[in-house]
This record gives sequence, structure tokens and C-alpha cells, in this order.
Amino acid sequence: MTNRPIAAIVCALVAALLFAVASVAQQRAAAAVPEGSALMRSLLRSKRWWAAIVGDVGGYGMQVLALSFGAVLVVQPILVSSLVFALPLSARLNHQRITGRAAATALVLVAALVTFLIVGDPTAGEETAPLREWLVPLAILLSIVALATLAGFLVPNPSGRALALGLAGGALFGLAAALTDRVVTLFGDGLGAVLTGWQTWALVAAGLLGFYLQQRAYQAGPLAASLPAAAVAEPLAAAFLGLTALDEHLRTDGAGLIVVAASVVVMCVATVALCRTQTAPLPDAREPAR
Repeated sequence: MTNRPIAAIVCALVAALLFAVASVAQQRAAAAVPEGSALMRSLLRSKRWWAAIVGDVGGYGMQVLALSFGAVLVVQPILVSSLVFALPLSARLNHQRITGRAAATALVLVAALVTFLIVGDPTAGEETAPLREWLVPLAILLSIVALATLAGFLVPNPSGRALALGLAGGALFGLAAALTDRVVTLFGDGLGAVLTGWQTWALVAAGLLGFYLQQRAYQAGPLAASLPAAAVAEPLAAAFLGLTALDEHLRTDGAGLIVVAASVVVMCVATVALCRTQTAPLPDAREPAR
């Protein structure tokens, strides 16, 4: 547990709570924008949406603080607990009821993440990995993002579109999280190092594109379809980059690796199951964003 200080866990949990509240508010604002309308233009006029942005900024600040205390492989899985906060809040605000099956599935998902964290016992990695170490992992991750984004615009089912776009946005947020440590470190070398570092601009690009796809996912379908996909994709993408580009590794072998792999499979299955068990339609009468 030496590589998972209590401070990192506490900061990550606070970030998860802030992200959950922001996600619910953003989804309600985006869902109020009719298909075919200028999404971002409408959202920029929404007070609810701007309030959610404040929550997102606070959550990201706590995430950065958590990453300063612990490894990417520690912090990112904890952020998935935002599901536990967001789904009940969303259901209450939309006058819906979370089914027992949906609640049980969400708990299974969180349990799988906790198992991944405890059994995997991840170590901290490098902050200064050269660009060549990133090229292949980035190519793989961005290919997955491109395929998910394409599916998000082609799938006819609203929940399917929300899930695919949530997956794409979450993967990009995972990339941003993996780059955050290095960008923070660059500030120690001065503003020039920050502005000339490729990690800075990759972080900005991943964050902005991920944010846009997230808003599209919120507009496309219910929060229970987009948020679980994004919440799982983010730590898995960050873990993938941590293992392949940042030289983080899991301190387990043999049976432990089997448990870790099974946990990842359970996370993916539980995400899809949660989308299917909690697919209450959005209200037909969409109020204008304000």
C-alpha cells in the first residue's frame, strides 16, 4: 500500500463526486438540445451547463492533486466510483427509479475495479517517457477512439450511440490523465518547457475532443448509457498507457494476473449490462437549455 497513499484515494473520491454532479447537470442540459441544433452554441447559453463546468474544473483539479500523490493505475480506477453518485442523482432528478438489477450491476462494476486495484497492486511509472515509447500505444488507442466515434454517429439506437460516444470520450480522458503528470512536471522547467512539450498540446487536444464527444454522448441518450462506458474507458485507457508507455506495472503474477484479467472483463460486461438495465427514455418534451 506504500504506493497508494490515503491522500491520493481521498482526492480521487472527491474528484469522482464532483465529476458525478457535473455529469448529471451536463447531461440534462445536452438532452434539452434537439437533434440537428447547434449543440455547443446552445450549451454555451445554458446556466446549468456552466455550473456543471465549474464542477468539472474542480474535479479535474482534485484529479491532478490525486495524481501527484499516486500512480495513474491507482487514481483512475477510483474515479469510476462517480457512477455510484451519478446514477441515483440522475434517476431522482428525472423522476425515475433505479431498478434492483441496475443497482446490483453498478455495485459489481465498482467491486471489479476495487479488485483490480487491490490484487494488481500497481506501481508508479516514469514521467519522462520519450515520444517513441508513446507512438504504438497512442496509435492503438486513437484507432479505438476513431472506431467508437464512427459507431456513435452511425448506430440508430440512442443508447447505443450514447455508449459508443461515451466510450470514445472516456478513452480520450484516459489519455489526458496519463499525460497530466508529465505536463505538471514540465512547469518545474519553466513556461517555455510547457509550451514546447508535445505532451501539453496532446493533453489539450485529448481534453477538448473528449469533452466534445462527451457532450454528444449526453445529447444522444440517457446518462446510464454514456456514463458507465466513459467511466470504465477512462481508467482502462489510462492503465493501458501506464503499462505500455509509462513503465507502470502490476505487482502480481500467476493467479493474481488471472484475477486482474477477469476484473477487466467483468467491468466491460457490467458496463454493457448497466446500459441495458437502465435505459429509461429521455422525456419527450425537451425544454430549451437555459
